[in-house]
Formats: sequence, structure tokens, C-alpha cells
Amino acid sequence: MALPLTAQAKYWGIAAVIFLLLLWFLGNVLLPFLVGGAIAYFLDPVADRLERAGLSRVSATTVISLVALLAVVLLVLAVIPTLVNQLTALINSAPDIAKRLQGFLVERFPDLTDSTSTIRQTLAEIAAAIQARGAELANGVLTSALGVISAVVFIVVVPVVAFYLLLDWDKMVARIDAMLPLDHAPTIRRLAGEIDAVLAGFVRGQISVCLLLGTFYSIALMFAGLQFGLIVGAIAGAITFIPYVGSIIGGTLAVGLALFQFWGDWVSIGIIAAIFAAGQFIEGNILTPKLVGKSVGLHPVWLLFALSAFGSVFGFVGMLIAVPVAASIGVLTRFGISQYQSSLLYKGTTARLDPLGAPPPPPLRKTRRPPPGDAA
Repeated sequence: MALPLTAQAKYWGIAAVIFLLLLWFLGNVLLPFLVGGAIAYFLDPVADRLERAGLSRVSATTVISLVALLAVVLLVLAVIPTLVNQLTALINSAPDIAKRLQGFLVERFPDLTDSTSTIRQTLAEIAAAIQARGAELANGVLTSALGVISAVVFIVVVPVVAFYLLLDWDKMVARIDAMLPLDHAPTIRRLAGEIDAVLAGFVRGQISVCLLLGTFYSIALMFAGLQFGLIVGAIAGAITFIPYVGSIIGGTLAVGLALFQFWGDWVSIGIIAAIFAAGQFIEGNILTPKLVGKSVGLHPVWLLFALSAFGSVFGFVGMLIAVPVAASIGVLTRFGISQYQSSLLYKGTTARLDPLGAPPPPPLRKTRRPPPGDAA
């Protein structure tokens, strides 16, 4: 016989506590394996398509690994150094930009020439804070990424883990499916399929949208002549997964920089603004509907909360698992709501009413037929 509901809840609760404790104590150890698993999950559909094209699983995994290795080498040699240089230059230019902004404001508001002016002091403090905090952030990201997480681990362990997980992905899924509790296997498979659909639609789709849109912004801004076009496009593309935020922040930053660089050349400033308007149109009408879908069931506010909560508790590892956990909780919540709405706790006595709310008609009573002799 099946276990009682309380016993099942106890065992699943213990499993969840063990999972959270492992994240808490082994976060840095699990990080390369989680990254490798995420890469394998992201590339599994590509491997399946190559298999349908006639390649074996080993050949498909090898081809994907070689292409990914080539892409990483090109990024390291060509793009990443330029991004770092532009980020450093942008941070170092903050005081000069603030001075030019101060001069622009002084021309229109002469009262700012007073050294005791609150606005003037505020602008100077903002410039110094941006330079100090920005440099600290840039150096902290680079040094912590290389200090806390060894570069050797990411160069060696992550690709190896991703390769073997991608190679055996279908076997692992089949093995896990065979271990499901038989009483609940159909429901678990259905919920797992919904969670996979949410993750596939959001993670795979949004990563594709971020890469495509970031590439478009970077190339277009560089051709438009914006001094920090590459880093601005990368920033706008990286946060595109939050609707409108990427375009608003990137557009504000780009237009603000264009005002200082092209002041008086309104055509160039208009081109910068038009680039982000075109990017927003492409994202909303072409990329997102095609790659993500209209409804993946993962609201941006819920996603931000999950990223903040798991990031603050478990660090970078928590941010990696935040999206899968948020998707799982969302699907399980919808399942719980549907179960509740189909239960007597929700319907109560109204479950016996028809859709219009009228009580059901009384049952028909059988009438006694008269004997054949009484018919006359």
C-alpha cells in the first residue's frame, strides 16, 4: 500500500533539507558541476538534432565541444580584452563626464557656480563614488572570479563535466525516470515536463535573446561611433532577460554618453536612440516570440526575488539554481492551485450546482403501470 501523505511529506521535506545543506556547505565544490550541468542542459537539444541528422551521440558531443572551444578561444582573444578595456576606460572617464555635466549645467543655471551649492557638491560626490565603487567592482569581479574559483577548475573541470553529462544525458534521464515512485510517476512526469518547458523557454530562449540583442547593440553602437559602444551593448544585452530593463538602462547609458560625445550633432544622437528603439522592436516582435514564447510562466518579479533570495543565502551557486528552483516552484504552485480548485475544500456544497447556480432537479419517480386488465 502507498505511504500516508504525512510520511511522504516528511521524506520529501528531509530530501529538500539535505539538498539545501549540501548547497550551503559544498557550494564552491558544486559550482563547476552545476555550471557543467547547465551547459549540458542548454546544449542537449543541439545534440539531439545532430543525432537525428545521422551522427552518433559521441560524434554529436564531440562536434559541439569543438565548436564551443573555438568560440571560447575567439571570445578570450578578441572580445573579452576589449570589454575589460572599455569598462576600465568608462570608469576612469566618470570624473571627466561629471565635470562636463557640471559645466553644461552651470551655463544654464549660474547659481551652481557657488562652491557651497548643494547640487555642485552632490555631482562631485557622485563622480568620486562612481570612480571608486566602479573600479572596486571591476577589480573585485575579476580578482574574486580568479581567486575564489580557480581558473584551472573552470578551464579543465567544467568542460569535462559538460562533455560527459551531455554524452550521457538521455541515459541519465531514463535512469531517473525508472526510479520514480510508481504511484506518482505519471504526475511527476507531467510536472517535470512542464518545468522543462518553462526552463527551455526561458533559459535557452532568453540566453539566445541576450546574445543576439547584445551583439546587435554592440555592433550597431560601434558602427555609429559611440566611444564605449561595445561595453554598453554588452550591458544592455546581459540584462535583457528582464523585460524593458535592458533597453532602458542601455539606452539611457548610450544616449547619455552620446550627449557628451556628440553634443550639437543631433543626427548622431538620434542614431544612437534609434538603435535602441530598433532593438526593442526586434526583441518584442521577433526574438522573444520566436525564441522564448509568449507565456513561459516565470514572471520577472518572481525571478528577481528568487535571484535575490538564493544569491544572498547561497552566493553565486544560489544564483545559478535560482531560475530552476523558481520555475519548479511556479509549476508546483499552479499544480497545487488546480488541485485545490478541483477539491471539495474549494467547491464545497456548490459542487452539486449546475453552471448557472440552480439546484439540481429532483430525481424522477417511477410511475406504477396499471395491470393489463385495468386498461379498459
